[in-house]
Amino acid sequence: MCSIIQRRTIQAVLILCSIVLVCSTGWALSLDEAKSKGLVGEQPNGYLGAVTGKSSPEVDALIRSVNQQRKQRNQDIAKKNNTTLAAVEILAGKTAIKKTSPGNYIQLPSGQWMKK
Repeated sequence: MCSIIQRRTIQAVLILCSIVLVCSTGWALSLDEAKSKGLVGEQPNGYLGAVTGKSSPEVDALIRSVNQQRKQRNQDIAKKNNTTLAAVEILAGKTAIKKTSPGNYIQLPSGQWMKK
Protein backbone atom coordinates (compact mmCIF):
# COMPACT_ATOMS: atom_id res chain seq x y z
CA MET A 1 0.00 0.00 0.00
CA CYS A 2 1.02 3.52 -0.66
CA SER A 3 1.71 5.75 2.23
CA ILE A 4 -0.01 9.10 2.54
CA ILE A 5 3.20 10.86 1.50
CA GLN A 6 3.50 8.70 -1.62
CA ARG A 7 -0.11 9.33 -2.57
CA ARG A 8 0.32 13.09 -2.09
CA THR A 9 3.49 13.01 -4.21
CA ILE A 10 1.71 11.12 -6.99
CA GLN A 11 -1.21 13.55 -6.84
CA ALA A 12 1.15 16.52 -7.02
CA VAL A 13 2.98 15.05 -10.01
CA LEU A 14 -0.30 14.36 -11.83
CA ILE A 15 -1.54 17.88 -11.16
CA LEU A 16 1.74 19.35 -12.36
CA CYS A 17 1.64 17.23 -15.54
CA SER A 18 -1.93 18.36 -16.20
CA ILE A 19 -0.99 22.00 -15.78
CA VAL A 20 1.98 21.63 -18.12
CA LEU A 21 -0.19 19.91 -20.72
CA VAL A 22 -2.89 22.57 -20.58
CA CYS A 23 -0.39 25.41 -20.68
CA SER A 24 1.62 23.96 -23.55
CA THR A 25 -1.46 23.74 -25.76
CA GLY A 26 -2.06 27.42 -25.06
CA TRP A 27 1.36 28.26 -26.49
CA ALA A 28 0.66 26.68 -29.85
CA LEU A 29 0.65 29.09 -32.74
CA SER A 30 -2.80 29.55 -34.28
CA LEU A 31 -3.36 29.93 -38.01
CA ASP A 32 -4.78 33.45 -37.60
CA GLU A 33 -1.82 34.48 -35.46
CA ALA A 34 0.68 33.07 -37.95
CA LYS A 35 -1.06 34.90 -40.80
CA SER A 36 -1.24 38.21 -38.94
CA LYS A 37 2.46 37.97 -38.06
CA GLY A 38 3.32 37.42 -41.73
CA LEU A 39 4.74 33.96 -41.10
CA VAL A 40 2.41 32.07 -43.45
CA GLY A 41 0.28 32.90 -46.43
CA GLU A 42 -2.09 31.45 -48.98
CA GLN A 43 -0.70 29.90 -52.14
CA PRO A 44 -2.36 29.55 -55.57
CA ASN A 45 -2.38 25.75 -55.14
CA GLY A 46 -4.81 25.99 -52.22
CA TYR A 47 -2.26 25.24 -49.54
CA LEU A 48 -0.53 27.27 -46.86
CA GLY A 49 3.10 28.27 -47.31
CA ALA A 50 5.90 29.82 -45.26
CA VAL A 51 6.35 33.44 -46.30
CA THR A 52 9.99 33.60 -45.25
CA GLY A 53 12.48 31.05 -46.49
CA LYS A 54 13.40 30.05 -42.97
CA SER A 55 10.58 29.22 -40.58
CA SER A 56 10.50 27.82 -37.07
CA PRO A 57 9.61 24.19 -36.30
CA GLU A 58 6.35 25.50 -34.81
CA VAL A 59 5.41 27.26 -38.06
CA ASP A 60 6.44 24.19 -40.10
CA ALA A 61 4.23 21.99 -37.91
CA LEU A 62 1.29 24.37 -38.34
CA ILE A 63 1.73 24.37 -42.12
CA ARG A 64 1.93 20.56 -42.24
CA SER A 65 -1.16 20.17 -40.09
CA VAL A 66 -3.28 22.68 -42.00
CA ASN A 67 -2.16 21.37 -45.39
CA GLN A 68 -2.84 17.78 -44.39
CA GLN A 69 -6.40 18.72 -43.44
CA ARG A 70 -6.86 20.75 -46.61
CA LYS A 71 -5.54 17.94 -48.80
CA GLN A 72 -7.94 15.45 -47.22
CA ARG A 73 -10.83 17.85 -47.74
CA ASN A 74 -9.77 18.51 -51.34
CA GLN A 75 -9.51 14.78 -52.06
CA ASP A 76 -13.00 14.23 -50.64
CA ILE A 77 -14.42 17.05 -52.78
CA ALA A 78 -12.67 15.75 -55.90
CA LYS A 79 -14.01 12.24 -55.35
CA LYS A 80 -17.54 13.45 -54.61
CA ASN A 81 -17.58 15.61 -57.75
CA ASN A 82 -15.77 13.13 -60.00
CA THR A 83 -12.98 15.59 -60.79
CA THR A 84 -9.24 15.77 -60.27
CA LEU A 85 -7.47 16.80 -57.10
CA ALA A 86 -5.55 19.41 -59.13
CA ALA A 87 -8.79 21.06 -60.27
CA VAL A 88 -10.06 21.27 -56.69
CA GLU A 89 -6.71 22.63 -55.45
CA ILE A 90 -6.75 25.42 -58.05
CA LEU A 91 -10.28 26.44 -57.10
CA ALA A 92 -9.41 26.22 -53.39
CA GLY A 93 -6.36 28.43 -53.99
CA LYS A 94 -8.41 31.08 -55.77
CA THR A 95 -11.01 31.01 -53.01
CA ALA A 96 -8.44 31.19 -50.19
CA ILE A 97 -6.62 34.10 -51.84
CA LYS A 98 -9.90 35.94 -52.41
CA LYS A 99 -10.86 35.47 -48.73
CA THR A 100 -7.44 36.52 -47.40
CA SER A 101 -7.69 39.56 -45.16
CA PRO A 102 -5.92 42.78 -46.14
CA GLY A 103 -2.43 42.88 -44.66
CA ASN A 104 -1.98 39.10 -44.84
CA TYR A 105 0.26 37.45 -47.42
CA ILE A 106 -0.65 35.75 -50.65
CA GLN A 107 1.68 34.08 -53.11
CA LEU A 108 1.61 35.21 -56.70
CA PRO A 109 1.80 32.64 -59.50
CA SER A 110 5.44 33.72 -59.96
CA GLY A 111 6.18 32.46 -56.43
CA GLN A 112 6.68 35.93 -54.98
CA TRP A 113 4.88 36.79 -51.73
CA MET A 114 2.98 40.05 -51.34
CA LYS A 115 0.68 41.64 -48.79
CA LYS A 116 -2.89 41.77 -49.91
